[in-house]
Amino acid sequence: MESILEFFNTVDDVMYFPVLVIVLAAAGLFFTIRTRGVQLRLFGTACKLIVEKPASSQKVSSFQALMVSTASRVGTGNIVGVATAISLGGPGACFWMWLMCIIGASSAFIESTLAQIFKQKDENGHYYGGPAYYIEKALKLPVIAAIFCVFLIATYAFGFNLLCSYNLQSSFQVYGFYNETWTPVIVGGVLAVSVGFCLLGGGARIVKLTEKVVPVMGIAYVLVSLIIIFTHISNIPAAFAGIFEDAFNFRAIFGGLAGSCMVFGIKRGLFSNEAGVGSAPNASASADVTHPAKQGLVQTISVYIDTMLLCTATALMCLTSGVNCPPGDAGAPYVQNAVSTVFGSFGPVFITVAMVLFAFTTLIGNLYYVDNALAYLNGKQKPGKVFMNIFYICCIAVIFVGAMAPMDLAWALADITMGGMTLINIPCCVILSGIAVKALRDFEQQKKRRLNPTFRAQNIGLKPDDLSCWKE
Repeated sequence: MESILEFFNTVDDVMYFPVLVIVLAAAGLFFTIRTRGVQLRLFGTACKLIVEKPASSQKVSSFQALMVSTASRVGTGNIVGVATAISLGGPGACFWMWLMCIIGASSAFIESTLAQIFKQKDENGHYYGGPAYYIEKALKLPVIAAIFCVFLIATYAFGFNLLCSYNLQSSFQVYGFYNETWTPVIVGGVLAVSVGFCLLGGGARIVKLTEKVVPVMGIAYVLVSLIIIFTHISNIPAAFAGIFEDAFNFRAIFGGLAGSCMVFGIKRGLFSNEAGVGSAPNASASADVTHPAKQGLVQTISVYIDTMLLCTATALMCLTSGVNCPPGDAGAPYVQNAVSTVFGSFGPVFITVAMVLFAFTTLIGNLYYVDNALAYLNGKQKPGKVFMNIFYICCIAVIFVGAMAPMDLAWALADITMGGMTLINIPCCVILSGIAVKALRDFEQQKKRRLNPTFRAQNIGLKPDDLSCWKE
């Protein structure tokens, strides 16, 4: 096991530095410059678009697509990932998460706009799509599209689900009844059975469930974190000073780069907000909007909700509480100890409940993406019931096993599979970014004329026959 852990950790370290650090930063800056900072410049417009209604009540709205993507983004990583990054990498990891969020939001705009432009329509009139479709339709690279789907399935059916299950069981470590042998087995079993039961409901139930649960659990978590932060208000200046001092301590960063605050911040930031990974476009494509740029703008809000709101809430809650976290308690116990400084014994319970909700909605949202990838690999049709049942049993088994996996192995596998997706999606988005930028300009020109922007393929130099939608 030690040899296996060492191998995966080595691959993980090399993949993120120098490869992904450079790719993500360069692409984010490139998209930001090309769109003239769309993620900041049109923030107000993006907020208004969230509540826009679809043409039909039977179609998926911008808000519903946002909730599905946010359900996958908002998860145990917002609690455990941030706490782990701070305790192992240092408080400066928070700054690097903020930076990757801001420039990464432009990546989210590009990929989601492309997903909308190249989306497909099924026989029932519902939309679907994602990176695999714009890679195939625009770049004419079906083999690369298929490889992307394989990485997506590896990430969301296995890597992330393994880690999510581990993160949830780790929140029980602070309780006296915790047993290293049996507690992970029980937690993994209950979670696996619950998710397995929900899978019988299909995509419609996923959308309805996440639309209701995600806002409630997010708001409750932020409110509790604000109480913790303002109870220790005198520690806020020192917390921010520690974040910026550590973030710009380049001697320490380059002295141990793989375990530095910069690399931990980029890793956990990418894991948390998934900007540029290629996951959210699968949900974005399902939205019924009049212009692709609308959904691109809405998805930038999802990135902000995840990192600037929820991840920051966790970071400041831990840093202002005055609780010191030795590396052995990295993750959920760190956050639970921070909350207990104000809420006493109720604090760890609240975090456990939040973790249960985060984990459950993350697992359901993850499998929504996987369904799309499986359909693509099966000739754009969902596989038969027998195959799907066998596949879901495998997913349930992964959730069960994940609760008993070592922490380092769980994080390394999730990082590697996610990194593979990103290294395919980002270069494709760079090549196709001109199309998304033209769509943005078309959107802004119509807004200046006080019109409700409506997309026409020919307006940006595309032939209607090259697209499955937007023909009228």
